[in-house]
Amino acid sequence: MRRLVPAFVAVLAALALPALAPADGGLDPVGPASPNAEKIEDQYWTILALTTIVMLSVFVPLGIFIVRYRGRGRDRSVEGPQIRGNTRLELAWTIAPVIILAIIVTGVLVTLPSIRNVEVAEGAEPLTIKVVGHQFYWNYEYPNGTIAVDRLTIPVDTPIKWEITAADSDVIHSYWVPQLQGKFDAIPGKVNSTTIQANKTGSFHGVCAELCGIEHAGMRFVVDVLPQDEFDRWYASADRGSELGEITFEGACAKCHGFEAEGDVGPRLAGNPIVAQRDTVEEVVREGRAAMPAVGQGWKEEQMEALLDYLEETYAPEASNGG
Repeated sequence: MRRLVPAFVAVLAALALPALAPADGGLDPVGPASPNAEKIEDQYWTILALTTIVMLSVFVPLGIFIVRYRGRGRDRSVEGPQIRGNTRLELAWTIAPVIILAIIVTGVLVTLPSIRNVEVAEGAEPLTIKVVGHQFYWNYEYPNGTIAVDRLTIPVDTPIKWEITAADSDVIHSYWVPQLQGKFDAIPGKVNSTTIQANKTGSFHGVCAELCGIEHAGMRFVVDVLPQDEFDRWYASADRGSELGEITFEGACAKCHGFEAEGDVGPRLAGNPIVAQRDTVEEVVREGRAAMPAVGQGWKEEQMEALLDYLEETYAPEASNGG
């Protein structure tokens, strides 16, 4: 029994160490940058407090019992005291967890509407952005026709409505920006919506939280929150020309392929004659081929043309010299 005491102390130390770690690696969640995330953090601390009470109510008596009632060299053949039970104690440890779970469930259900949708002032119209999950990137469409890939730009202190879905032939993804909102599934053929309002400027990182394939880990993105005047200037320049082709290639193609270097999954594109064949490239991108998914399913024509132009401009010099 004496060996259990240091083991018990080691377990308590292991449980306590995360609380002493820095904020970005300890018990603290990432700092919220929206009312939605603030409500999630409130629930986090509430649940953590209740579960800490449960942990202490188990481990503290356990530690006391290990020390107080240890065998003290008693012969192994001698039986310990035969305790038949305690009705009050058994009722207490049955009812207490039910009460704790009821508190947690009630708190979550009460705050869930404000976590999903921030309160919008009467007469205000949120900026609606379509968010489409593809293997293995995120495609954004703004009301004025602006298209973005893997980098979303929104104004601060303005309600933003995200309509989250996935391409029809794709798999389920999960859109998650921890500092702005909770996880929302991107399901083919279904639209999940949430309204958020960032109250801090900055760049906030997001991930796909649903294992969606071999390049799932590369399905990361950034949400840039700008002051209103900076966003207005950015939003006014809707026609981004060749920039759209480049960001589309970097998001939808380069994660698996590359021009000069071998891609993580697919072959490099430099020297591949298909790259110079616009019709073939469009067919492969829109419909997929072999192990390659239909990464461009549902694209607007301008996005496809921008990608084809970018490939042609990037590939043409090598092609003219034999690749």
